[in-house]
Amino acid sequence: MPATLEVKCTNEDCELDMFELHYTYDMPEETGVSDFQCPYCAQTDSLDEIEL
Repeated sequence: MPATLEVKCTNEDCELDMFELHYTYDMPEETGVSDFQCPYCAQTDSLDEIEL
């Protein structure tokens, strides 16, 4: 099963609560939350992984 990454945006001005990233098998193993930006506010440093 491909990896799923749950992410939240901590930017106070952003309206996005959380989102999921669903990888394909072709994504490198070292891919993490720092490789993405918020789809709503476009910030990169305000994303945090949600640990379950």
